Amino acid sequence: MDSRVVATSVGSRVLAILATAALLVTACSREHPTGGHPAGEQPAKGRLSWSDCGDGFECAELAVPLDHGQPDGERIAISVTRLPASGDRIGSLVVNPGGPGSSGVDYARAADLIVSDEVRARFDIVGFDPRGVGRSAPVECVNDEGLDAFIALDTTPDDARERAELERASREFAAGCQARSGRLLPHVGTVDAARDMDALREALGDQKLTYLGKSYGTFLGAIYADMYPGRVRALVLDGALDPAISRFQLNTDQAVGFETALRAYVEHCVGGLGGAKCPFRSRDTGAALAEITALLGRTDTRPLPGGDRQATEALVTLGLATPLYSRTGWASLSETLSRAFAGDGTQLVRNADQLLDRRDDGHYSNQTESNMAINCMDSPYPRNPSSYATAAADAARKSPRFGAYFMWSSLPCAYWPAKPTFENHPLRAKGAPPILVVGTKRDPATPYPWAEALARQLESGVLLGVDGDGHTAYKNDSACVDDAVDRYLLTRAVPQNGTICPGIG
Repeated sequence: MDSRVVATSVGSRVLAILATAALLVTACSREHPTGGHPAGEQPAKGRLSWSDCGDGFECAELAVPLDHGQPDGERIAISVTRLPASGDRIGSLVVNPGGPGSSGVDYARAADLIVSDEVRARFDIVGFDPRGVGRSAPVECVNDEGLDAFIALDTTPDDARERAELERASREFAAGCQARSGRLLPHVGTVDAARDMDALREALGDQKLTYLGKSYGTFLGAIYADMYPGRVRALVLDGALDPAISRFQLNTDQAVGFETALRAYVEHCVGGLGGAKCPFRSRDTGAALAEITALLGRTDTRPLPGGDRQATEALVTLGLATPLYSRTGWASLSETLSRAFAGDGTQLVRNADQLLDRRDDGHYSNQTESNMAINCMDSPYPRNPSSYATAAADAARKSPRFGAYFMWSSLPCAYWPAKPTFENHPLRAKGAPPILVVGTKRDPATPYPWAEALARQLESGVLLGVDGDGHTAYKNDSACVDDAVDRYLLTRAVPQNGTICPGIG
């Protein structure tokens, strides 16, 4: 995903739970760079020693090589949790919420919301923090004050001075990652995370992998299937990424996805379906969108007061994007815009903080840093900043309110000190059993054409579509999707390729 807009795969009910859960563990994520083991102490290799960690969950650490090319070299610890099956157990269901940079441990802790009772009865629900994330050898780049400044930075430069400042800050961010996490950076790409997931499968005692990946988690799942097609039992890839497109194309597509979601919200609002609290002066969709454009333009030069910080254009953009992840966020977006149009940017800042995992005391998890590090390793980015200017202008024509921001936000990857470990190409997973790919027609963060593309690329891909709004579909108020996914996980029976379920919400 875009390096600062984290496309976490959380539904309307799970988002707040994950944000809260992540805050509970933020402090420990920055203490030990090897996921809980002090420097120099090597965790036990390849085994899981479970201990009780509350609410029926068990926790463990899995030792994996820092460099899979040197299996007997330095090891890092991958943090793992599981909720044992409550009934007749089939095996383990490994889950990943996306990001990259989001905690799979915290996601699994919301098991009662992220999977059905039937699935919980038959599978141990297992989550892990991928390498570089949370408690698993976390990437660190800057302190909390540095992240505040970096995130609030003007990411739509209007002149040479603003562009020079953006280039300077992006270079310094990349240099900070190298200074604090240089030994980790070459090894945090998704290819390495897929190798870790196979080691986890083996340590769990499962002959084959059963997996639920959302958003970026679909990329992790697809890479796993391509590397280990014979070790796949069932994979659900919900809110799919297209692994074959360039990062500039990905940024543009995602910006257009958020633009589509914003237009859908505005049409709903000005059409009288948003209730009396619709914040726009106009009842014309184009004119209402122009009011949002004007708000962004004003905050580019005159940020709004936003509590203890200012709502810069960047934070306003993030604050607009956050409620678009779920249709149930539209009412909140109306209230947020009402306050912003009246000169108060506090709720916009709070929305951005929720998306970026910043808690009230100003402390961040390492989500933003790991997101950047993993993205920079997962695709070759142009090294010339001028190419970002050209791409941003093109993206802005296609997505006036999000395009330039999304494109320029990737600029630190132009200065990244480690070479990427994945080249964009189709993933075939030749020989794998049927893989279920799920896409939502008006998903803002992972546009539906990506799901169509991934289902076509995978030799055994089966597409399940949803004519609805919001990011990802399973356990997000679509009984049609829930039934199909549950049936597949439990029996490996797939729906007809190209099935379209009714809309969400």
